[in-house]
Amino acid sequence: MLFPSPLIEARLLRRYKRFLADVELVDGTVTTVHCANPGAMLGLTAPGSRVLLSRSANPARALPLSWELVEIDLGDGPQWVGINTGRPNALAEEAIRNDILPDLAGYTGLRREVKYGRSSRIDILLDTPDRPLCYVEVKNVHLMRQPGLAEFPDCVTLRGAKHLVELGDMVEDGYRAVMLFVVQMRATAFRLAADLDPGYAAAFAKATARGVETIVATCTIDSQDARITRTIPLERL
Repeated sequence: MLFPSPLIEARLLRRYKRFLADVELVDGTVTTVHCANPGAMLGLTAPGSRVLLSRSANPARALPLSWELVEIDLGDGPQWVGINTGRPNALAEEAIRNDILPDLAGYTGLRREVKYGRSSRIDILLDTPDRPLCYVEVKNVHLMRQPGLAEFPDCVTLRGAKHLVELGDMVEDGYRAVMLFVVQMRATAFRLAADLDPGYAAAFAKATARGVETIVATCTIDSQDARITRTIPLERL
């Protein structure tokens, strides 16, 4: 997935009110940018961090710049991490259409944001003749406390636990349901951060027992492009 326009380099000054960040551009200009991420962003908000921003094509937008990537180094070399939670659905769609995720191959139809459950919308709904519908919920992953080990979530997510219950309901109704974790960073394994949200870990265990499947996919990211390249293993608790 190519970024829609060349990304703009800056240095992070602070992130605040969840959806705002102040940055200093290369020319010294200080400006406020949109931070499309409601999570805690643990380990990703150190002042002085190198960040990359995208510019909106909408001239009427109050904050024309959005925070896309941040550079971190956990001891295994610097890497770009995608913090924009609006990107994983597009990354997942691209990977499915290009047969990058074998477990989600073979479907002829793909729809986004389809209503289901109790006033929810599924991120991706896959369909094909003679197979049950496949409900795919996508979550963005950008927490890493140990080199190579990605984790989710980075804070309590009641909404995420609700989605797991609804996915389980779909399985019991005779459909297929998949929890797809998109890791927007370099990783070799994945686990749930049960210490940060025990409720989500419990909901995940119940959903798995009901037949909800899990796929974890990691991305390669640079200043021009981000794309899902492979799956990585889930470490069971």
